Amino acid sequence: MATIPLPHDDIALAERLTDARSSIVAELRKLIVGQDAVIEQALIALFAGGHSLIVGVPGLAKTLLVHTLAQALDLRFSRIQFTPDLMPTDITGTDIIQEDPATGQRKLAFTPGPVFANVLLADEINRTPPKTQSALLEAMQEHRVTVQGRTYDLPEPFFVFATQNPIELEGTYPLPEAQLDRFMFEIVMEYLDADDEVSVVQSTTALPTHRLEPAIRGDELLAFHRLVRQVPVADAVVRYAVSLVRASRPAADAPGPVREWVAYGASVRAAQYLILGGKARALMDGRYNVSFEDVRALAHPVLRHRILTNFHAQSERVNTGQIIDQLLAAVPVPRSGL
Repeated sequence: MATIPLPHDDIALAERLTDARSSIVAELRKLIVGQDAVIEQALIALFAGGHSLIVGVPGLAKTLLVHTLAQALDLRFSRIQFTPDLMPTDITGTDIIQEDPATGQRKLAFTPGPVFANVLLADEINRTPPKTQSALLEAMQEHRVTVQGRTYDLPEPFFVFATQNPIELEGTYPLPEAQLDRFMFEIVMEYLDADDEVSVVQSTTALPTHRLEPAIRGDELLAFHRLVRQVPVADAVVRYAVSLVRASRPAADAPGPVREWVAYGASVRAAQYLILGGKARALMDGRYNVSFEDVRALAHPVLRHRILTNFHAQSERVNTGQIIDQLLAAVPVPRSGL
């Protein structure tokens, strides 16, 4: 596939992005062992400006990963522990009556909530009711919040990393489809292999020896967001991404597994994130064009939370990962341009 040259200044910025990726990974490796795919997906989301849902059992360093990322990026970090009694204003902030010491007059003043950060960790987001979950919708989509009829802009850059525990389902509230769709990726953290687990036990039971250093600044990250959107992408690659997404929707011409197991397929936002993530992935690899392989590599994190299975799939214990594998096998990769 032909590569369209970027302007000289953009090439220098692209090289800086590649260096920044290496620097961030080096900082993460001071505390995070293994989880290569998780780190790659988290960095793609950061460079593309997307939010991520991290799913994994307790003890896999989900919180540590997000906190370490914020430190490596020198960004303001905030954590909200979602509980059943959490209220929307506990997230967004609220107006509080304050007295002016000079005049003695009382007036309402807005007190920002923890959402006013660069990196927000929404820990166990499915443990709070939908009313409180929805407080993040405007923040995630518009990067602003509205309280008492007044709108307040959030600091830039702004990312939401939400975590979910897949095994404890009592007392949880499934995220609405509209909110799930606003997460660029669903990142799945698995158990480490034996050697990595030994390394974790050794490092976490000794005195800490590593000090994190900021790898990049927030303004650089914003520049990377603009650069990612400038990466050229061939029409055939876009059409392939759209074909994958459209094939996930149950219809007469859908692949057999989709017709059999899927209740609702992915929205057009999935195709947007496949391409946007592909652009970030290409730059991270030092390439200036998006390939079919970029799209295929991101199919699982982009689609797994956007495909809703039906009762038939649940009764046969078919998960979305298996359906995505079938989609990748059923939708042919265009041969032109390869």
